[in-house]
Amino acid sequence: MSELGIGCDLALMNGNVVTMDRRVKRAQAVAVQGERILCVGKNSDVKRLVGRRTRVIDLRGRTVVPGMIDTHIHFIDYGLSLERIDLRGVRSIAEIQAKVAPRVKKSPPGLWILGRGWDQERLKERRYPNRHDLDKVSPENPILLNRVCGHVCVTNSLALQLANVTNETPDPLGGQIDKEAGTREPTGVLRDEAMSLVWQHVPPPTIDDLVTAIHAASGRALSAGLTTVHALLKDSSYVEALQKARATGKLGVRVYMGIPVDLLGSLIRLGIRTGLGDSWLKIGCIKMLLDGSLGGRTAALKEPYADDPNNRGLLLYRDDEFRQLVEKAHNSGYQLAIHAIGDHAVELALEAIQHALDRHHRKDHRHRIEHASIISSEQIERLANMRVIASVQPAFVTSDFWATDRVGKDREECVYPFKTIFRKAIASAGSDCPVERINPLEGIWAAVTRGGFLPKERLKVGDALRMYTVNGAYASFEEKEKGSITEGKLADMIVLSRDPFKAPPNELKSIKVEGVIIGGRVIRLWPSN
Repeated sequence: MSELGIGCDLALMNGNVVTMDRRVKRAQAVAVQGERILCVGKNSDVKRLVGRRTRVIDLRGRTVVPGMIDTHIHFIDYGLSLERIDLRGVRSIAEIQAKVAPRVKKSPPGLWILGRGWDQERLKERRYPNRHDLDKVSPENPILLNRVCGHVCVTNSLALQLANVTNETPDPLGGQIDKEAGTREPTGVLRDEAMSLVWQHVPPPTIDDLVTAIHAASGRALSAGLTTVHALLKDSSYVEALQKARATGKLGVRVYMGIPVDLLGSLIRLGIRTGLGDSWLKIGCIKMLLDGSLGGRTAALKEPYADDPNNRGLLLYRDDEFRQLVEKAHNSGYQLAIHAIGDHAVELALEAIQHALDRHHRKDHRHRIEHASIISSEQIERLANMRVIASVQPAFVTSDFWATDRVGKDREECVYPFKTIFRKAIASAGSDCPVERINPLEGIWAAVTRGGFLPKERLKVGDALRMYTVNGAYASFEEKEKGSITEGKLADMIVLSRDPFKAPPNELKSIKVEGVIIGGRVIRLWPSN
């Protein structure tokens, strides 16, 4: 092709292209044909591919990196949360009440009031909110407010009444109903599996509601520089909604689905396997929750919590049941993604995966441990030897400023040891949004700076970026399709306001996404264009 011919579809010129391809690390220009990258190189290399129908974009020195990949996000739940009460950053119980009251005022009696984002560690009262606090603002509307981690919630008395949760209700397996001393009446605080006692009484969103949430979440993801998300799903309705969103043009990003283990039997009967789908929507991993959260003190630890000596957290499965499910998924050819935050849960996950591998060897299983927040050096070695991927959330290290209080100074080096994990094993990165904000640049900032916590575990910018690109693609068996700006791969790229390799570490989270290109289509461009 030449300037006299039709030429390529899109040409990016005069740029600072960070390819994340070790063979050609930097380039000036990129040519795109259809959904694929045609050429990466100098301006002169791409210029000869420009024709009369080519859209040429002058980058004017701006930095281009591969489209970011978030390998752990509650994508649809994030979209739903945009319509709920946002309690992130509240500093007191009075502020929670002040946020809830206006929603109650404009809602008819009986309508559920939902919200998320409170963190008792940030409240001036230094305690959990309870049903009595919520009863003061909403005696006629049931309320359910999730803690920021999503593993603890607080409800009012009406919600408990509707769910028939009383002082006689036993704790479910993997859950806890907090109760008042003396009366043993529920406080309104429910942990992990106990939350379902109330959630099952909340009217579920319709498929159209879910599609609307997907569309909203897609817009936010693209604005943040994400072109692929590994979306952890709640049930089969989420799968149906994603399919409908894909068919109706409401799905704006590529989705690798994390299917709940409850659907494993149905997938096996239908012959549906990891990787089935197209470049926009694909069956991904089988998601399993093994323990809770560090913030809610429900993550399963080997030794007791330093700030709660009678507590080692919660496990959501019996050992034999968990091992059988892992083996069943593994033997059937699925990739596993096991939520394990505490070191006891990490140990059980590794043992179950090893047991499955011993019985049925698979060379390229790419099983994953999600979070691996408290993990020892010995466990990291084992993770690496087993070729298990660590899907980590860098933003946790700056949000969980109380983490050392939870585990104690003697276990501090086991808290989010990103550099050690990255150096020895394969690590990808995600946000766990809506637990943390959706912005991957904030994740890179957190991985590089760590907020000053355990500085020897800081990552270099290139390593942090690799977790969100190359390693993210590997975590979904898609390294030949995405993750780097390489000829033949999908043309998923973003344009940044600054080169992250040249920005001071503390300014990384301030870098703006000025352009998004997905599948060769320009979705968003800086205002001057």
